[in-house]
Amino acid sequence: MIIGHERLTTIVERMIAGAGSTPAEARAVAENLVDANLKGHDSHGVGLAPRYMGHAKAGTMTLGAELSVVSENGPFLLLDGNMGYGQTICRAATERTIAKAKKEGVAIVGLRRTHHMGRIGAWGEMCGEAGLISIHYVNTTGHRPYVAPWGGFEARYSTNPYCTVIPATDTNPMIVLDMATSRVAQGKVRVAYYGGKKTPPDALIGPDGLPTDDPSVIFEQPYGAMLNFGQHKGYGLAMICEVLAAGLTGGGTAREALMDQNTICNNMLMIVFDPAGFGAAIPFKAEIDQLIEHVSSSKPAQGFDHVRFPGDPERETMAARLADGIEIDDNTWAEMTKAGIEAGMDPSEFRVN
Repeated sequence: MIIGHERLTTIVERMIAGAGSTPAEARAVAENLVDANLKGHDSHGVGLAPRYMGHAKAGTMTLGAELSVVSENGPFLLLDGNMGYGQTICRAATERTIAKAKKEGVAIVGLRRTHHMGRIGAWGEMCGEAGLISIHYVNTTGHRPYVAPWGGFEARYSTNPYCTVIPATDTNPMIVLDMATSRVAQGKVRVAYYGGKKTPPDALIGPDGLPTDDPSVIFEQPYGAMLNFGQHKGYGLAMICEVLAAGLTGGGTAREALMDQNTICNNMLMIVFDPAGFGAAIPFKAEIDQLIEHVSSSKPAQGFDHVRFPGDPERETMAARLADGIEIDDNTWAEMTKAGIEAGMDPSEFRVN
């Protein structure tokens, strides 16, 4: 089915409010999820709403939570999200980080114990819009692990995102690299599972230790596992995310005691700084423009119409989906409908012509 982003936002807002959130909190969550769909990241879109609602009902996330300051020392700031919605906690934390980076030139901020942070690129883009460079390392606990380490085939940790955003120049838009350290995001496997599709052949491993393209091994017992991107390289970056996002902040790395808690707990280290911080006459923006022009001049390979920079696919997808609507698979919509009705919504609110 295809649905417009405005109506979809209203539906998800009603769902989240039905699970106990204030109107402002529900709106923030809905807008963030729909924005992820608009930019082509359906893994971090509205399909998460029923899971969020389940956590709210179970009390494994904190409705209306606010940031707490754990410590502050010059450019260093450690914050606790108190297991509140990542959509509100991360916005408040990023706003505070931007203010510190503007004042000090750099901000090194740990944000721990926050419910699912959504698409990390959203917070990097806030920094980029403020003219700042941002680097983000994230880990996840609270549910069973999905990703196997390089050299093993049993899951031990999650998809651990990494993100870097470079501000726009006068000629080119922001560079946004936002990726899971697994071959594909867990939510993309969920989208494939619900949509009756296969995953890439190098993305999953079955419970027998053999590669598979069947997404059911992540959702049905006996479980398989997801694989890292780039073999040992993605695995290495995932471990760096664990150490910096959770070990350094005290949020808790992926260990057995922190799994299977019926929630999603994210920890993040943000390094945000002013590109003019060196105080020298470095033509930073001109270098970016020349780089993009040179790299983009490469002849497109078979199956491609042109070379794209990080962030281009999201911008192209958003333009198309704003115009044509967002496609939601039938299984995801059925799950959303069931959760919404259980929260007091009328079935007619989910009917789409």
